[in-house]
Amino acid sequence: MDPALLELQNDLDEVKLLLEKATRKRVRDVLYVEQRKLETEITNKQQQQQTAQSMDVQKPSAVVPPMAGTYTVKISSYGWDQSDKFVKIYITLKGVQHIPVDNVQVQFTERSFELLVKNLDGKNHTMTVNNLLNPISPESSLRKVKTDTVLIMCRKKSEKKWDYLTQVEKQTKEKDKPSLDTKDEDPSAGLMNVLKKLYDEGDDEMKRTLNKAWTESREKQAKGDMEF
Repeated sequence: MDPALLELQNDLDEVKLLLEKATRKRVRDVLYVEQRKLETEITNKQQQQQTAQSMDVQKPSAVVPPMAGTYTVKISSYGWDQSDKFVKIYITLKGVQHIPVDNVQVQFTERSFELLVKNLDGKNHTMTVNNLLNPISPESSLRKVKTDTVLIMCRKKSEKKWDYLTQVEKQTKEKDKPSLDTKDEDPSAGLMNVLKKLYDEGDDEMKRTLNKAWTESREKQAKGDMEF
C-alpha cells in the first residue's frame, strides 16, 4: 500500500475506534464528519493510483470555462455527511462568505452536480462529481454559503442511507484491498488537529472519554505489532 494511503487508513481506523468509545453527541458528530472526509481521501488516492497504472483513461468530467482574467483551480478535497433527506457535501474555501452569493453556482442533474465559485481571491474554483450512488432531485437540491465553507445539499429521491457518495467509490471500496508496502511518509495531521481541538475545548467527561479511547487504541496497536 502507498505510504500516504496507509497513513490515511490508520487514521480512519483510529477515528472508528474513537467513535465506538465516544458518548457525547458533539464528539460523535465531529468524528463522523472526519470519518467521511478520510474515506473520501482514501478513495480519491486509490482512484489516482489506478488511473496512473492503467492506460484506459476515463472520459474527463465536464469542465466549467474559466472567467476572463482569472485562472481555475479544481477542488479535490471535501467531506460529506447525510440525513434522511439530504446528502451533504462540505467544501472548505477560505473567505467564500465575503464574495457575492451569486458567485457560488451549482448545477444539479439526477446523478451529478457541478460547482463553480467565481473570483475568490482572483481564482475560480470548480468541482464536478459524477455518477452519484443514487438518484437525486435536482429541483429540490441547493447550496448554502457559510463561513469558509460551501455546503451542497443533494436531495435524495429515496430516503435510504448512502454507504458511498459515488458509484466509483463503491466499486473501489468493494474491490480487494491492495497489498501492504512499508515506506514511511509524513503522517496526516488533520486527525490530530481535530482530536486536539476536541480535547482542549471539552469538559472533564469529554477528556476522560478521549483519553480512554486513545489509550485503548495505542494498546491495541502495540498488541498487534507484537503479534505480528
